[in-house]
Amino acid sequence: MFEEALNSKVFGIVSETAREQGVRAFVIGGYVRDFFLQRPNNDIDIVVEGSGIGLAEAVAAKLHTKVSVFKRFGTAMLRWKDCELEFVGARRESYRADSRKPIVEDGSLEEDQQRRDFTINAMAFSLQKEDYGSLVDPFGGIRDLNLGLIRTPLDPDTTYSDDPLRMLRAIRFATQLGFTIVPESIASIRRNKARLEILSAERIADELNKIMKTAKPSVGFYLLDECELLPFILPALANLKGVETVDGRGHKDNFKHSLQVLDNVAEASDNLWLRWAALLHDIGKAPTKRWEPGIGWTFHGHEYVGSKMVKGIFNHLKMSQTDDLRYVQKLVALHLRPVALVTDEVTDSAVRRLLFDAGDDIDDLMILCKADITSANEQKVERFKKQYDHVKQKLIEVEAKDAVRNFKNPITGELIMEKYHIPPCREIGVIKEAVKEAILDGIIPNEFSAAYTMMEQKAAELGLQPVSGA
Repeated sequence: MFEEALNSKVFGIVSETAREQGVRAFVIGGYVRDFFLQRPNNDIDIVVEGSGIGLAEAVAAKLHTKVSVFKRFGTAMLRWKDCELEFVGARRESYRADSRKPIVEDGSLEEDQQRRDFTINAMAFSLQKEDYGSLVDPFGGIRDLNLGLIRTPLDPDTTYSDDPLRMLRAIRFATQLGFTIVPESIASIRRNKARLEILSAERIADELNKIMKTAKPSVGFYLLDECELLPFILPALANLKGVETVDGRGHKDNFKHSLQVLDNVAEASDNLWLRWAALLHDIGKAPTKRWEPGIGWTFHGHEYVGSKMVKGIFNHLKMSQTDDLRYVQKLVALHLRPVALVTDEVTDSAVRRLLFDAGDDIDDLMILCKADITSANEQKVERFKKQYDHVKQKLIEVEAKDAVRNFKNPITGELIMEKYHIPPCREIGVIKEAVKEAILDGIIPNEFSAAYTMMEQKAAELGLQPVSGA
């Protein structure tokens, strides 16, 4: 019936080899799902009623390719052309309450399909000669695929309690595919939310990153909130929810705003860490929120507080602690700086300092800045975007003239020590700082001769005398 999905030479060889070995083999899971969705998928899972490893080794021999065997998991994997095939024996699973790692026993195809997370991932194509290519779909996966539904094959409480990662996978698939999680699954996820405690932070972060990479990641975070998982995973983000009103004056819902900014960035860039910066850019607003009579709601210093909070969030999720973390911290700390320049008169000095502080990340910072322009007032948004364009043009002009994006002080500590015959000391830092500030303020151009003269002037003020001949 669906032979067109299985017209590859490799499927024919798997079918023939399975018949020779007296076992039954099926293509199952994501490949079948994506065939109906007309999405490319080169990761092919083969489930075998018998030894998956044995079948993989025999197929690899016929294809003259290598096979990787993972005896502990009962799986084997081989590559052929641009495809990766993983073979596993059909199995049934049972779980302990304190672990998502199953107790595995040999089983039938139907038992293997029962253990799958969702009906759309439980469909299989037969590789038997007598019904080659026919669909095996005991749980109505094709129906749910056509209706755009995420549903579990078994009772959702069983599926989600056994392996709580499936709760996050439900949200991720709904976000990726634009599907709807059925109401009984939403209710079940809420009932089983405490089961997240047995998940590793790395697995949670992996699912979050997959949500982040979707076309409209806000969908996933709204679902995390609806399913009551957000406080377990990103409590600092959950704390941004809601609007507080005093004397009839409220503030924007910073949770909704953050998700809008995230979607805006997602439209402009595939950069995962820029998307994280968008999600977390206002994370410091909850702890800095204050009501000031005569002024209203304030969030003073939220960019700096938020930047410091990023490390704790990354630690909690066991995410990157290197350049990616520093990049997100930097953009969160600087995200108001371009906005502060949005005036009729943008000084070259202010632009130089922004270029100096942002360095190579200035373009990403400007994407974040533009994405941060959200308002129900379309005229206000349009006005800010025009002013943003003015700042961006000024950045181009100043960078072309002064080259401070990756500023390197023309005056080095070694040069100062050699000229004045002094050891490392405080005065060296004072001189270098004076030269840097003079360049950033536009007092002197960013070139060696002017910087050298400034060094001499500052050194004389500090009472330093050059060595004869230096």
